[in-house]
Amino acid sequence: MQYMLMCCIEEALWTQLPGAERDRIMAEYGKWAHELKQSGRLLAGAQLEQRASAVTVRRKNGHPVVTDGPFAETKEQFGGYHLLECRDRDEAIALALRIPTLAVGGSIEVRPVLRTE
Repeated sequence: MQYMLMCCIEEALWTQLPGAERDRIMAEYGKWAHELKQSGRLLAGAQLEQRASAVTVRRKNGHPVVTDGPFAETKEQFGGYHLLECRDRDEAIALALRIPTLAVGGSIEVRPVLRTE
């Protein structure tokens, strides 16, 4: 079964960390991703640009509306994702708990992927 791990962190908190700490966390992240890729469980994943580069696209009264930034008003921002193949929800949660940004205030939303084919 596939699970999407959506990684969120408060951008201001992340940028306030010393560069060496961010580098250490990202190196741990790289090891985590490499291990999962080698085992065939990591199907896709990417880090996203900061929220300032985002736009939200909608349709209102039949017309397109493009708004700068993410629409949700929240302290945390969506910073990246991982698409994993897991036995079950428990395995997906266990893998999410190993993500290094949790230690510095990040959060991970774990959600099963519905197949629509």
